[in-house]
Amino acid sequence: MCKRIYIENGKVINEGRTFFADIMILDDKIEHIIENTCKAERQFREKQADEVIDAEGMLVLPGIIDDQVHFREPGLTHKGDIYSESKAAVAGGVTSFMEMPNCNPPTLTQELLEEKYEIGARRAFANYSFYMGASNDNIEEVLKTDPTRVCGIKVFMGASTGNMLVDNKETLNNIFEKAPCLVAVHCEDENTIRKNSAEYKEKYGEDVPIACHPEIRSEEACYLSSSLAVELAKKHNTRLHVLHLSTAKEMSLFEKGNLNNKNITAEACVHHLWFSDKDYEKLGTSIKWNPAIKKESDRDALWKALLEDKLDVIATDHAPHTTEEKSNTYFKAPSGGPLVQHSLVMMLEAVEQGKLTYEKVVEKMCHAVADCYQVKERGYLREGYKADIVLVNPNNNWTVNSDNILYKCKWSPLEGESFKHKVEYTLINGNIIYNKGKVNEIHKGERLLFNR
Repeated sequence: MCKRIYIENGKVINEGRTFFADIMILDDKIEHIIENTCKAERQFREKQADEVIDAEGMLVLPGIIDDQVHFREPGLTHKGDIYSESKAAVAGGVTSFMEMPNCNPPTLTQELLEEKYEIGARRAFANYSFYMGASNDNIEEVLKTDPTRVCGIKVFMGASTGNMLVDNKETLNNIFEKAPCLVAVHCEDENTIRKNSAEYKEKYGEDVPIACHPEIRSEEACYLSSSLAVELAKKHNTRLHVLHLSTAKEMSLFEKGNLNNKNITAEACVHHLWFSDKDYEKLGTSIKWNPAIKKESDRDALWKALLEDKLDVIATDHAPHTTEEKSNTYFKAPSGGPLVQHSLVMMLEAVEQGKLTYEKVVEKMCHAVADCYQVKERGYLREGYKADIVLVNPNNNWTVNSDNILYKCKWSPLEGESFKHKVEYTLINGNIIYNKGKVNEIHKGERLLFNR
């Protein structure tokens, strides 16, 4: 039986334009986008619909696609899981996510990868894809990856949470030469980090001040690794995507322009655009990430590169830990923090601050991610595409607090921050999954497919 939902009176932000339009959804797809709707036509469409959403005063956006999250399942589910974190995601307007392989056990075989997809089918409220993980000795498994059904190959060129460091030169060459799809890399030079860590440990013992984090995981550590990744990609003509860049120096490695003309693309994460080293004094280990949040001048350079299209997409690197874990001393406190519920409103707040436009937010968090990964029928509001849609009230002030945080870890580095924009509805595959504070748990997301 066909089901129709009619969204009327909304201000649509899509493909570089802002315009008023109504949207008719038939089952799981966008059937019609109707501009300049007259009263008679609207009344006709309303009668056709099983449900009408009045979006007057709201922004209507394509669903956010987050290409970098850690939802901690399997094995680390005391921090978060696919159920809890995807629930938080849809409350933040994220309709699709791509999840990382450094869980327990790490996703290093095709069998383990498919087990994660089975969990996603049962438990994910948003659409999902899972990266195949690379190690120093699983190249045969990596090469079996189906590029039409898996978002990419994840390579940790610097050790982070999960101990999946790939530092064997022959292995790296093989991955970059033979990978069947996009290779996504975490870039920090491990030797530099170990050397810096030893020096600071000798000076401070276990009580290294958190403000030293960007000196230990330094600009040079980032640049050495990311420049190597770019060098290998150019040598082997690899489709490379460099994750969570954090320094001004690295921006010289990337080119301006439309990502559809690039073989090497790059990403900024919301925390590197929002915080700077001046925030360590107040927020401590709650903003300890790898790569580290660095200087204000680095943050400014990231914004400049984003607007120049050197940086192609915005993501979160959502990585929850418990408050007890994060409350440890410097070396024992894990890196990472929860952001997937708040990434969209953070960037919309940046629009209020004059840093970018609504159109640019949608480009970097929706369109560009879909193009970068060649996601099938998502990332745009287009007739015939999947109906992944977010409705945002731009004038509904609210404050992040423990009562409205949906992360399993129940904390956020943004607690106490107030936002003007608020996600009111999230539709995924034509179903209203989030409706003014409530998550519809009947429907689950779908496996993302890729036009490769």
